[in-house]
Amino acid sequence: MVSTPPERDVVESELDVTPRKQWAAGIPGVAVSLRRGVEQMGAVRTARTLRLLNQREGFDCPGCAWPEPRGGRHVAEFCENGAKAVAEEATRRRVGPEFFATHSIAALAEKTDYWLGQQGRITQPVVLRPGATHYEPIEWSEAYSLIAAQLRALSTPDEAVFYTSGRTSNEAAFLYQLLVRSFGTNNLPDCSNMCHESSGAALAETTGVGKGSVSLADIALADLVVVVGQNPGTNHPRMLSALEQAKEAGAQIIAVNPLPEAGLLRFKNPQKVRGVLGKGTALADVFCQIRLGGDQALFQAIGHLLLRWEAERPGTVVDREFVDSRTEGFDAYAAHVAEVDWDAVDTATGLDRQEVERVARMFADSSRIIVCWAMGLTQHKHSVPTIREIANVVLLRGMIGKPGAGLCPVRGHSNVQGDRTMGIWEKMPEKFLAALDTEFGITSPRSHGLDTVGSIRAMRDGKAKVFMAVGGNFASASPDTAVTEAALRACDLTVHVSTKLNRSHVVHGRTALILPTRGRTERDEQAAGEQFVTVEDSMSVVHRSRGRLEPASEHLVSEVGIVCGVAQALFGPSHPVPWAELSGDYDLIRDRISRVVPGCADYNARVREPDGFVLPHAPRDSREFTGTRDDRAVFTANPLTVLRVPPGRLLLQTLRSHDQYNTTIYGLDDRYRGIKDARRVVLVNPADIAELGLADGQMVTLVSEWPEDPTGVVERHAHRFRVVAYDTAVGCAAAYFPEANSLIPLDSTADTSNTPTSKSVVVRLDPE
Repeated sequence: MVSTPPERDVVESELDVTPRKQWAAGIPGVAVSLRRGVEQMGAVRTARTLRLLNQREGFDCPGCAWPEPRGGRHVAEFCENGAKAVAEEATRRRVGPEFFATHSIAALAEKTDYWLGQQGRITQPVVLRPGATHYEPIEWSEAYSLIAAQLRALSTPDEAVFYTSGRTSNEAAFLYQLLVRSFGTNNLPDCSNMCHESSGAALAETTGVGKGSVSLADIALADLVVVVGQNPGTNHPRMLSALEQAKEAGAQIIAVNPLPEAGLLRFKNPQKVRGVLGKGTALADVFCQIRLGGDQALFQAIGHLLLRWEAERPGTVVDREFVDSRTEGFDAYAAHVAEVDWDAVDTATGLDRQEVERVARMFADSSRIIVCWAMGLTQHKHSVPTIREIANVVLLRGMIGKPGAGLCPVRGHSNVQGDRTMGIWEKMPEKFLAALDTEFGITSPRSHGLDTVGSIRAMRDGKAKVFMAVGGNFASASPDTAVTEAALRACDLTVHVSTKLNRSHVVHGRTALILPTRGRTERDEQAAGEQFVTVEDSMSVVHRSRGRLEPASEHLVSEVGIVCGVAQALFGPSHPVPWAELSGDYDLIRDRISRVVPGCADYNARVREPDGFVLPHAPRDSREFTGTRDDRAVFTANPLTVLRVPPGRLLLQTLRSHDQYNTTIYGLDDRYRGIKDARRVVLVNPADIAELGLADGQMVTLVSEWPEDPTGVVERHAHRFRVVAYDTAVGCAAAYFPEANSLIPLDSTADTSNTPTSKSVVVRLDPE
């Protein structure tokens, strides 16, 4: 069987490949930032907007969740991709009624994701009615009534799915989950289901809190920073400044990744003279070019070596006081890793044993260790055991709850962590639901809802008929593109709260709505005056974000206003939640948050402090692990997973280009990797190209194979990819998402977290 999504027109020039960069940022990053800003916003608007980015009196960057420094900030506290994200939101380009009158839905469906995103800001709500060929304008009140009518017509609230992007503010997220639970379902999938769910699952089990345990200040205090499965030069560029500070203070840095990434090799800080005129700062002391999925084996081997050295010299490696007083499960873990299979480690990691020993010795010799990771670790079938192994090593050394040490999952979406704190989760704990019910006089459902993969299955099978998304690009972000698109098309109604066009707007239900919202850069004037919103960064800091620009259109409504408008139409005036009041004054929302959300007491006052406030985190703050079963950190014994690939196949990971943010594609240049004017490329080690009988530059079809009973093996095809010789790990390949998402089977997910396995797809390369 073959599962292939419809092909899009690919508007790309001839592929231009140059040697990959050996450093990140510098003058080119500044030049690109300014050029993109001027192209989209104009010179004056660019200067005004970038000045406010990540400043106390301005707005939070929508580009990632990296924290701002507390206290003084640089006047240019932003990165290249943050500038691109703001330029796309504050663009002067517009998509109004005349655009939709000119472009049919069929014509738009043939355009690339890049083309769609470049058209500009959507200016007013539009509807695609059953059988219609074009979106047409609709009044807000009619749009709200249409949604309410479709929801009320369902047999059960569980036939509706309510998705959320990580760019949603805390206030909008809190009201959105309140709307959904007032309606009677916990179907609240979000982007975290596809990205960092594995981190939350592993950390909640081992430390009791599904969040990282370090602050930004801790990085400068560490003497060893380990960056695993992460490319900060593209995905979290401001992290490079923190790593530079750590290096200047004497820290060592280990980079573990299948690809050599420029941002971890050398950083040319454009805010410093040596970053402009000099060589910049060399970052990684050790680069471990690991095989995809081999990180669990690496950390299990590190644990084995640390325990062996502790046995040879008792009291010199393991923090026995911490282990004995604060943890459980140590003996079972120690017995498990004592029997580590070194041949399996060799196969899984592809690393030399001396290299593994060198890294382990750095762990043994360091007194303040931070381990950072991102989606390179979270999107494998064995992702949760992999992160448990990292926790094991950190616990062995007592590296939690002390300055300069801890666990640091680095999240991408700017408020994905805040969304979860505010209740965007399909299985929120009873304590939260009880507090929500008490505060608002509602009865929240207790049965768990659907995550992202479960939602796609439900829509595919006709069990979910209404899909609503606040932000995001669900069709492109989700796995198994053909199945996801068919699932969305099977819905009676699809609703997207958006700022710009994306693929999801042309993959529609029988009826479709696009509800345009104000962006984070824009002024939000409500009945009580000018409003601000709040967000939570990767390190649990909650702070304000206040837009200053005039909205792109007088017809735009804030995310808070849209949620409240739907709720008023759905529930009517007698509902116990005062939706109209909350919509008019966001302080009232924050007052309610303070009484419902743990750690948010006195929210309104604390968030008005210059740098906001830090949410409590017991392991970090007091070395307490009250969220676990026995109030102790948990060592785990995890069977080792070794990804074995059949002959003639490669292990593929999907990743971002430097010219994109998640599914938002800013351009067609991956500057650091030397790929210009193309996205349908597959990066392959030259040795693998020769072994497979291919040639650099050859056109191939990427084919993934997945056993699906009772039908047998299903092949998923992605056509017209060009092979690019690249120094990735032998046996591994890489391609950009969303173009390669069609290769990821819906049912190929991580154990425990159910996250799609986007970083370990077995593929063959068929010549075209």
